[in-house]
Amino acid sequence: MIHKIKALYDEGQGLSIRALSEELGLSRNTVRKYLRTDETVVVAAQNERRRHQRLDCQRVYIVHLLERFPKLSSVKLARKLRAKLGTLEVSDRTLRRYVHQVKATIACAQPRYYEPVLDMVPGVQCQVDPGELRRVVIGGQERPVYFVVFVLSFSRLLYVGVSFQPIDTECFIRLHDEAFRYFGGMPEECVYDQTKMVVIAEQFRELTVNQRFHEYATAAGIHVHACEGYDPESKGKVEAGVKYVKQDGLYGDTFADEQGLRDHLQQWLEEVANARTHGTTGRVPREHFEAEERAQLRPYLTPACLGHGSLDLEPRKVDKTGLISWRANKYTVPMAYQQGRVGVREQDAQLQIHDLETGTSLAVHALAQGKGQVVRNTDHYRDHAQHLRDLEQALTHRLGAARGARLCALLKATSPRIYKDQLRGAIKLLDATETLDTELIDRLVEREHLTASTLKTYLQATERAVQRGRDPATPVPPPPTTGSAKLNAYAGLVRSSGQPELTHGAA
Repeated sequence: MIHKIKALYDEGQGLSIRALSEELGLSRNTVRKYLRTDETVVVAAQNERRRHQRLDCQRVYIVHLLERFPKLSSVKLARKLRAKLGTLEVSDRTLRRYVHQVKATIACAQPRYYEPVLDMVPGVQCQVDPGELRRVVIGGQERPVYFVVFVLSFSRLLYVGVSFQPIDTECFIRLHDEAFRYFGGMPEECVYDQTKMVVIAEQFRELTVNQRFHEYATAAGIHVHACEGYDPESKGKVEAGVKYVKQDGLYGDTFADEQGLRDHLQQWLEEVANARTHGTTGRVPREHFEAEERAQLRPYLTPACLGHGSLDLEPRKVDKTGLISWRANKYTVPMAYQQGRVGVREQDAQLQIHDLETGTSLAVHALAQGKGQVVRNTDHYRDHAQHLRDLEQALTHRLGAARGARLCALLKATSPRIYKDQLRGAIKLLDATETLDTELIDRLVEREHLTASTLKTYLQATERAVQRGRDPATPVPPPPTTGSAKLNAYAGLVRSSGQPELTHGAA
């Protein structure tokens, strides 16, 4: 503006001050001020345009916080400043603008370290990632479409496998088979995120791999490389490929049926995705692949482990009681498959149940003729009678056959509904007793009623009597009926041998 005023004024040869004021919409005093100002002063003022700001006195503190906590928001930073100063003389908007200016001028800690990745070796890596797109119109209805994207890291050649049901491990493996046959070979390794179809668990970067997928990868000869958890950027090529398939391959199109969608994607791969000039490599993926990568891929043959699908199994969900439903009846499966999935088929008036992962036979039942029946195989459940026999045998092993049998019979007669728990408690008490008083056990089994808690009371009392040098061999009285009788029986059991004090537990 000042240069324009001086040019129009032209040292008094041009417009007057009044005319300049009317022309530029400025007051005459402002025009006179600019005309008197030296141009060198104006240039210096323009070179140093930043004015003093109220928050400049707190700049050192703000920079300190941002260097330690780069993602600190201006809202929380304002709270810290108010806690330090009491009040702020600036608005929240001014503070946000000031923090934005400071962040642009200081070096903040990077959330992660990035460096360029050079894909110079063909035939080595393929990145794999599943995706889904909802509300795709197929046959006039909106449906979700599930797919898996395969990208060769060197040439960026792309393949998309499609499923119209949620992708499980079997489907994931089948789509791998499709992709490698499309490529005409397979790379040395495949890169995945930590999907349960590949990685079951991770601890200290030690991976527990899905057994079924590991079987396929081992048979095919593929090295499995799983990225760290929550780190999609480590396989950015296929992440970009998933977005590309959603936005360019499927979005905005409608399809007459499922096969129409498959045909569309195949045409899209050949005419668009693999025929375009790639933005990173600057080459057409198909031409790049044919020229430099196809010859470097290893031969691929479909492994024999994929043959389990020939059993024509129908999947069934196992409920929490180990039952599956089939034609209005229920059938048991081994409890190891509780709330899992198995495959079933009918053959020769029998229902055959198989493991979906390996095809292993799990059970064979005769088909029920009616409806609402439950066909059981007792081998699929715990044998509770055998468990009781094992506990009784363990108790008799500790006490001897005759004494143990009498104790078992007494515990069962006293508490038949919790007999199993009573046996466990008695065994635990006997194992914890350092020196077992068999005479005490003989006296106790003569009682009409006995529980594990009563046995615990007498064993503890006897142990304390021995520790204090008392004689525990006092006949056990019958069960007390009153409070005074209970105390008398207890006093008789722990009769003193000359020592003045009497110690007892809580009533």
